[in-house]
Formats: sequence, C-alpha cells, structure tokens
Amino acid sequence: MTCRQLGGACDLPLRGETADAVIKAQDRHLKEAVAAGDSTHQAALDDMRGRWKHPVKGMGWYKSTKREFAELPED
Repeated sequence: MTCRQLGGACDLPLRGETADAVIKAQDRHLKEAVAAGDSTHQAALDDMRGRWKHPVKGMGWYKSTKREFAELPED
C-alpha cells in the first residue's frame, strides 16, 4: 500500500506481511516526514493520532484498511 492509500500525502510504497505491519510503517513514515519538516504529511499524522481518540471512527478506518490490504495481490 502507499502512504496516499492510507490517507497520507505521497506515493511512498509501504510494505509488510500484514495490514498491521503496513499501518505501523505508515505511522513511522508520517512521524519521520513531519519531524524532517515535511508539512504535507502533518494532516495525515493528526488524523492518525485522532483515530485513537475516537475509537468507533478509528476502528472503522482500521477495518477498512485491513480489508483493502487483504484485497491486494501478493508481490
């Protein structure tokens, strides 16, 4: 999946064996991008942090992402 597919601002490919691994890679990428001064990723980082403040909405995003990951062809 890409950063953009997960709600981010770029097309960086994020890889992992599971949806959870890809989500964690996105989390790291967003934090690193913003820390390096890339303001285009700030909104996605804020959204990511906000998901866990609103568990029902966050769980909907999580389930949707897991479903999208499962539908991807294997490399």
